[in-house]
Amino acid sequence: MKKLLVIRFSALGDIAMSVPIVHDLAVQYPDLEITMLSREMARPLFEQMPKNIHFIAADLNGQHKDLFGLCRLWRDAHLNDFDYIADFHGVLRTWWLLTEGCLRRKKVAKIDKGRKGKKALTRQKNKVFVQQATSFERYAKVLEQLGFPIKPQFTKLDYSAFCERQKPANETWIGIAPFAKHEAKIYPLEKMEQVIKALSERENTTVFLFGGGKEENKQIERLCTNYPHVQPSKSQHGLKGELALMGQLDVMLSMDSANMHLASLVGTRVVSVWGGSHPYAGFLGWNQNPSDCVQLDLPCRPCSVYGNKPCLHGDYACMNGITPEEILNKLLKS
Repeated sequence: MKKLLVIRFSALGDIAMSVPIVHDLAVQYPDLEITMLSREMARPLFEQMPKNIHFIAADLNGQHKDLFGLCRLWRDAHLNDFDYIADFHGVLRTWWLLTEGCLRRKKVAKIDKGRKGKKALTRQKNKVFVQQATSFERYAKVLEQLGFPIKPQFTKLDYSAFCERQKPANETWIGIAPFAKHEAKIYPLEKMEQVIKALSERENTTVFLFGGGKEENKQIERLCTNYPHVQPSKSQHGLKGELALMGQLDVMLSMDSANMHLASLVGTRVVSVWGGSHPYAGFLGWNQNPSDCVQLDLPCRPCSVYGNKPCLHGDYACMNGITPEEILNKLLKS
């Protein structure tokens, strides 16, 4: 049996975008043994997959941190046993692993990030405002280069075995993930609180708040205390439990963040809010409807691919200009 290694480190959302592609690869090539090399936090995403998918965790902040650590990773993870190496990330670490594979006569391929097109999309003047290839398409292209073309067939993963609560038939469950890593991707909390308040007052409606980290948990605790029918999403099963909850939601409201992609993996409709970033950069969730994107048409948008640059004008009008009513109307659309 041939063995293929897929490498994708980075943030959880980026790793989540590899799931549909790796899943389709496994289904369409059942005689291919596939191993995902990623961070430990991503392991739950690959545990509900076909049997020919395996997982190896890289400790990039510890024993696999530097060049000597990558050498240790190559040895300890038996990476020399693979026939193919697919680089879904395209950074210095993965370049080293790919080079090592080439020297050992492995067939390798790496992602084309489309930097030129994304730069034209995000520049301040004379933007070339066109849809870029999605990460899903870029990942699939890597596999095609290795001789494994796939057809997009993925629907969703099933985490129902980790459910801690069952949705009553007469209730509406709405998830809200109000946080993101960068300010240009966060809808102002005071406006989001208006959305939460309005939803909490609806009959037979429960709102679940998703987030992590000390400060985010403080905000979630405050909102759950202040409004009825608002609960935290925290689960004793960790990420798998949250995915099980997401799978029962009627709709998820999310920023351009990991939760948008996680909800996509369990087949849940997502209403996404976009500020400094834009779906045209290629990061909209799997099978999500572009009409469910809430965003303003401003000449400065998008100002960056990842939303990691401060506002050029200092007012974050791309987020502040969106009203809570616009979000509510989109959320409650049947």
